[in-house]
Amino acid sequence: MTPKFLNPNDTIHILSPSGAIEPSLIEGAKKAFTSWNLKVTEGEFARSAYGRFSGTKDQRISDLQNAMDNSEIKAILCSRGGYGLSQIIDKLDFTLFSKSPKWLIGFSDITILHNALNNKNIASIHAVMAKQLTELPDNSLQIKLLRDILFGKLPVYTIESHPQNRKGVAQGQLIGGNLSVLLGMRATMYDLKFKNKILFIEDIGEKAYHIDRMMQNLRLSGVLANISGLIVGQFSDCDEDNLMKKSISELILDSVKDYNYPVCFNFPAGHVDYNLPLILGKKTVLNVNDDVVVLKY
Repeated sequence: MTPKFLNPNDTIHILSPSGAIEPSLIEGAKKAFTSWNLKVTEGEFARSAYGRFSGTKDQRISDLQNAMDNSEIKAILCSRGGYGLSQIIDKLDFTLFSKSPKWLIGFSDITILHNALNNKNIASIHAVMAKQLTELPDNSLQIKLLRDILFGKLPVYTIESHPQNRKGVAQGQLIGGNLSVLLGMRATMYDLKFKNKILFIEDIGEKAYHIDRMMQNLRLSGVLANISGLIVGQFSDCDEDNLMKKSISELILDSVKDYNYPVCFNFPAGHVDYNLPLILGKKTVLNVNDDVVVLKY
């Protein structure tokens, strides 16, 4: 199910369901959305801080639940990731949201919300958050494309091929997000259904053997045998480890060597400024050939 696209003067709501955020970044995001002719509201505790979190569990639940249930709100921006959604995801009631879904935007820890929505067959957007909306120029492609998606213009991505790509064409719902967060949801009711899906993964600050361990989990549990394609985004600040005898990309490729679906490396999405928006939960075609990779909805 694809939420309704936005119209001018629709309301977009900013909240902070995970980590605490510098309030000036919420101001920057509000300024950006106002320039898109949107009305902007924010959660009561969007600017709060409670240790590393944006608020207590109850405060974060309240902000999320109120936003999901408010029929005036047409889209929700999670101000940042960090950590915290795993503490509260099971306390949320998606009944009203499922009847009248709205766009949810974010990445990193927000992967948990993407998982929850994907399991209810509701599309959502893996994209930039308040920091990028504040600090990047208004005409940055990753910001322009987010605006286009919200207003109903879907992108077709054509990117350079990578030497380690594996050719082929895959079709299926696009799912995924942050690899560590995905692994944290394995064997829970917020684990994804992987069969015939195109899996996107990215991460930040993980050791090479941690990444291999996570990929081996996906292999041993049958996930990598069931997907129809793999998109490897940016693995930022993940140092190579010569003792592993293979690079991180080689470790990932080795984990899928027994399967013949297409694999795309170096897709520009993840914990980087050049974080192109991806519509998770929407049927997608991935075409990997010698020269370019094409991703379209």
